[in-house]
Amino acid sequence: MTKKYNRIAVLKGGWSPEREVSLVSGAAAAKALREAGYESYEIDVDRDIALRLAEAKPDAVFNALHGQWGEDGCVQGILEVMDIPYTHSGVLASSLAMDKQRAKAVFEDAKIPSPYGVIVSREEAAGGKVMSAPYVIKPNAQGSSVGVFIVHEGDNRPPAELTSEKWSLGDDVLVEKFIPGRELTVSVMGDRALCVTEITTALTFYDYEAKYASGGSSHVVPADIPADITEQCLDMALRAHQSLGCRGLSRSDFRYDENADGDKVFCLEVNTQPGLTPTSLSPEQAAHLGISFPELCAWMVEDASCQR
Repeated sequence: MTKKYNRIAVLKGGWSPEREVSLVSGAAAAKALREAGYESYEIDVDRDIALRLAEAKPDAVFNALHGQWGEDGCVQGILEVMDIPYTHSGVLASSLAMDKQRAKAVFEDAKIPSPYGVIVSREEAAGGKVMSAPYVIKPNAQGSSVGVFIVHEGDNRPPAELTSEKWSLGDDVLVEKFIPGRELTVSVMGDRALCVTEITTALTFYDYEAKYASGGSSHVVPADIPADITEQCLDMALRAHQSLGCRGLSRSDFRYDENADGDKVFCLEVNTQPGLTPTSLSPEQAAHLGISFPELCAWMVEDASCQR
């Protein structure tokens, strides 16, 4: 492969609630890039990131940040102004995908089924009766299932964390109809949907702990589902990626309710910066198709650009 770039700054860490995951993703990506023959170095991102990049003068940036500031279009805007090519999605796609309710509007336009949801204040969500149980409460602009709760029938009230002074995940939350069934996910590389993974967990649901704790979840690759459901997931993931304007690598998460009378597959969200930790799903899907982790990271670097 002919390289467009050689000196790669890997951005990791930051100050979002997903900092620890990002540190692991960044370290893994930097190591993989060195194995692929790049000169990669890691930057633990703080608010002086523009100055540090100006001093470092990288050919391109590998963005391994997760959550607010790193995944929502903010750091992408800095990189656009500095004219530094970067991996993953641009400013608008990153911002849209991070705002779950606005992403739903895009999905609706693209005829991609998504659970019904409404935005309310966290105080209103804590009071209950926003919609009939079961339903899900989640921050409207966070990832990695941070701050997600399921309210079941018979629960006295939503979790008290919503009104805690320690809550730092935004004043507005998305209250969304709970879709029963199986957890599926599909990664997209450019214009190619890779495969479908089914995620199972012994925990209450596929939350932050299940995603990143050793043994927190199990992955079935490829998912043991009907062929038409596989094709539907692959098609919906690619259309979600394209309708939001994503580039590079993304991952779409789905719920599959095989007992539903109408739509059986619902898109929950698109992750524009999928995790790259040892338990992460996108590298696992790439490996299933014969793409090693260094090859995946090298592909992302060569796909880097300044394109909003």
